[in-house]
Amino acid sequence: MQQPSLVRATGLVGAMLLGLGSILGTGAYVSVGIGAEIANTWVVLAICVAALTALFNGMSSAQLAAVHPVSGGTYEYGYRFLTPAAGVAAGSLFVIAKSASAAAAAMAVGTYFGSLFALPSWGTQVIALALIFVFTLLVLGGVKRTSMANAVLVLLSIAGLLIFVWMSLLADSPQATQSKISFEFDHFFQAAALLFVAFTGYGRIATMGEEITEPRKNIPRAIFLTLLVVSLIYIAVGYALMQYPLTGVGSAVGFSLSMLMPTGWAQWAVALGAIIAMCGVLLNLILGVSRVVLAMGRREDLPVHFAGLNASQTSAPAATWLTAAVMAAVVIFGDLKSAWSLSAFTVLVYYGLTNLAALKVSSAERFIPQWMSVLGLLSCFGLALFVPWQSLLLGVVLIAFILLIHALREKRRA
Repeated sequence: MQQPSLVRATGLVGAMLLGLGSILGTGAYVSVGIGAEIANTWVVLAICVAALTALFNGMSSAQLAAVHPVSGGTYEYGYRFLTPAAGVAAGSLFVIAKSASAAAAAMAVGTYFGSLFALPSWGTQVIALALIFVFTLLVLGGVKRTSMANAVLVLLSIAGLLIFVWMSLLADSPQATQSKISFEFDHFFQAAALLFVAFTGYGRIATMGEEITEPRKNIPRAIFLTLLVVSLIYIAVGYALMQYPLTGVGSAVGFSLSMLMPTGWAQWAVALGAIIAMCGVLLNLILGVSRVVLAMGRREDLPVHFAGLNASQTSAPAATWLTAAVMAAVVIFGDLKSAWSLSAFTVLVYYGLTNLAALKVSSAERFIPQWMSVLGLLSCFGLALFVPWQSLLLGVVLIAFILLIHALREKRRA
């Protein structure tokens, strides 16, 4: 039986804003600082390596989304161009990794408010859970309403970043980075691997393929333009960070760019931009993860109940509520200290599968050269080797568990 499709209501600008809203949160306001501490004066170059890796992977995602524009991203591409096991692995990794990222964003907002108003730890959790609930209701209102809210969040978060860059370049800051620190191979590529995660919100454009108008034209353009804008912003933020002592910049719990600002309106503006950006990330991750859950329900890798749409076919209520529940569980029970490294490994494997799938697209349907997907594949698996070994080992065990469960289910079905 043919499953009903979501309405195509998002154009080029809306798709770009969804990508930007998914990226400019923990990426711009937190992870660039983490990368700066690891790579030190080489942070701008590490950002460029991460951006180039993201471009190769983004073009592979665009290629796949243009020829197979359905909800689900690499979960669906794995099924169509590789194997069901590859699709299930990609979908499961995406849901787990991005749910943890969304929960981290919600908890970061709760931490900001907790520090401002001296709230107990349970108070920050309540704020995080309330945010997940509110943004879930927004997503249930349909992608058009979500896009309007997202546009406001993106513009305000960019304004906060521009204030940080402007104030940093004007300030008489201690120049701790005037002399270049020697290049350390492993630290540099570890920073590039972690910074790559800060670009991966563009994948939300591909997972929304079913709802984007003229997907063959708009998806590639939206991904390329999103990555271009984000790269320029990250380079500016990275350069501005070099005006401060970099040791300890990214290691502080709850780090934000606002911590580097002098007390006053600029600090409040950057802090507000950070909060808004985190909210944007949360909103877009609820939307993106729910679409992968929807796709997994359609293929019965999750109960078929999660494939249901509302009467106007503008949202997927069951899939969205399950997404919110997983994120809420991470907020309540999860320890997110190593979430960023684990997310880096799982996302690199996810996009490695994306590149493999893109290589299977026929020459008649291809609009990007195969070498882009080859370089994307090599860069993903190459950077994955530089993720801290604890996260790498946990990621490998997680993938093996997912594949084992899938094999047992297929055997039972047969």
